[in-house]
Amino acid sequence: MTKLPNQIDNIEFPFPDREALKESRKFYQQVFGWQYQEWGPEYLDTSNSGVASGLTVDKRQHPLIIIYTDNIEQALATVKQAGGEITQELFHFPGGRRFQFKDPAGNELAFWSE
Repeated sequence: MTKLPNQIDNIEFPFPDREALKESRKFYQQVFGWQYQEWGPEYLDTSNSGVASGLTVDKRQHPLIIIYTDNIEQALATVKQAGGEITQELFHFPGGRRFQFKDPAGNELAFWSE
C-alpha cells in the first residue's frame, strides 16, 4: 500500500503497564476483531482496524495520532519553525524513524518515515 505524505497513518493507544496492555488487547479483539502483531513486550500493532493502530505501554494519558512523511528531517524542521514543541527527539524503531511534538494548544502528535 502506498503511503501518502501528511496523512494520518497510525493511532497509538497508551496503557500504564503490560497487564493493562494485555487486558486491552483481549478487549479490542473481542469487541472489534482486531488482530495484533507483537513488536516486543510493550508494543502491539494491528492493520485490520481501518487505520493502522498500536497498543503501547506509555505514560501518556491520550492516544497519539501519527502522520506519515517521506522526509522526516524536513518535517522536524517545519514543526520547529512553526513553533511546535518537540516532546521526543527523532528516534529509530522497527520499520522507520519518528519524532513527537505538541501543537500550540498542547495536542501531541508524531511524524514517522520509513
